[in-house]
Formats: sequence, C-alpha cells, structure tokens
Amino acid sequence: MSNLLVLMKRELKAYFYSPIAYVVIVIFTVISGFFFYSGMSLYGIVSFEMSRAAQAMGSQELTLADFVMRPLFGNLSIVMLMMMPLLTMRLFSEEMMTGSIELLYTWPIKDSEILLGKYLAALLMFLFMMAPMISFTGFIWWYSDPPWLTIACGYLGLFLLGAAFLSFGLFVSTLTRNQIVSSALSFGALLVFWIISWAAGEKSGVLPDILNYLSILKHYDQFSKGVIDTRDVIYYFSFIFMFLFLTFRSLESRSIRG
Repeated sequence: MSNLLVLMKRELKAYFYSPIAYVVIVIFTVISGFFFYSGMSLYGIVSFEMSRAAQAMGSQELTLADFVMRPLFGNLSIVMLMMMPLLTMRLFSEEMMTGSIELLYTWPIKDSEILLGKYLAALLMFLFMMAPMISFTGFIWWYSDPPWLTIACGYLGLFLLGAAFLSFGLFVSTLTRNQIVSSALSFGALLVFWIISWAAGEKSGVLPDILNYLSILKHYDQFSKGVIDTRDVIYYFSFIFMFLFLTFRSLESRSIRG
C-alpha cells in the first residue's frame, strides 16, 4: 500500500509540474461555466415567457434541474470524451519514451501497484477537474429547492463515465511510446464506443441489442435523467475492470518490460 501511495503522489506531482493539469482544469471549468451560464440565461427567459402565458398555456413545471443541469451533464460528457485522453496519454507512453519504465521496474513494487497508482492519480486529477462544478449546485440551491437525488445521479454518471474513459486511456498508453498517438487512439476508440448505438438505430434484434449494450452513451443517459439502473452501474464497473485487467496484462508482457 505504501508503494502505491508513493507512486500516486509521484504521478500527481508530474501532472502539476507540466501544463497538462492546469490547461485541462481551466478549459473544463471555462466550458462548464459557459454551458451553465447559458442554461441559466435561457431558463430565465423561458420562465418569464411562461409566466406571461400561464393563463393561455396552463400551469407547467419548469425546474432548474431539468432545464439547466441535465443538459449540462449531457454537454460535459462530450467535453470529457475529448479531454480524458489528455490525462492518460502520458501515464505509460512517457515512461516508455524516456526509458524511466525500466527504472520503475527496479523498485520493489508490484505491477498491480504501478497500475493502481497511476490510475488513482488520474482519477484524482479528474475529481480536481470536476470540483468547480460544486459551485453550480450551490447556485441552484440558493435560488430554488433542487431535486438532490436527480443532481446526485448526474454527478455519479459523470464520475463513472470519466473513470471508464480513464481506464481505457490507461490501457492505450501501454501500447505506444508516443503521447500524441496514445491520445488520438484513445479518443478514436472511445468515440466508437460513444456512437456504436447509432448503427442499431430503432431496430430490434440480437445485434442491435448488443450494439446498444456496448454503447457507453446509452448507459450514461439514464444517470443524466436522474435514474440509477443496476445494469448501467454493472456496465461501467465491468468496463473499468476489463481495461484495468488488460492494462495489467500489458504491463506483464515482455514488450513493455523489455
């Protein structure tokens, strides 16, 4: 456990010693802030128009959670698709390019500790990236009585989605010494997982059902709606475990060690 914590601390320092952490956090904060501000502005306009037309249209509930937070979670999932590969591209690719992977293997440390140390460091970076979003929830709470369960489900969905992206990117980073290639491969492959359900369309049958189940977006949609389905939770945990296992096997291979 001590080796794992030492390596995790080392990786976190590496993030903040390079521009990557600051660039990713700032860009994500600016984009999420823009989406939140746009949603709040539109909500104010629509609420005003609905109040004026209340007699003609009848009463209709318009909540900040549905009108602002749910679209925000959807938009940020796309942003994460593009930004998560930036957090994982260097984890093993840089080690192999500089040759420091050989030095790492001289430590009295297990492959599993190397894997988890790097993955947990990336996961903590992701949490740092999401931290400014807490202010959005506080802002909504200040002006209304938000449905906490719905918002919590949205945050849980974002976290599981990010954790899945990171596990895949970590695996890809063991396959190449080039960080740019690692980032591009991660984005391309994750994009396939993102749009694979489009091939199924509205069709029914075994193949469309398989494509829909493999779609990482299909499983995220339920969280953004405030619904926790155990099948979606199992999907994300299975996805994360599978690619962490593949990363572990890749670390054991001679091509990485040699």
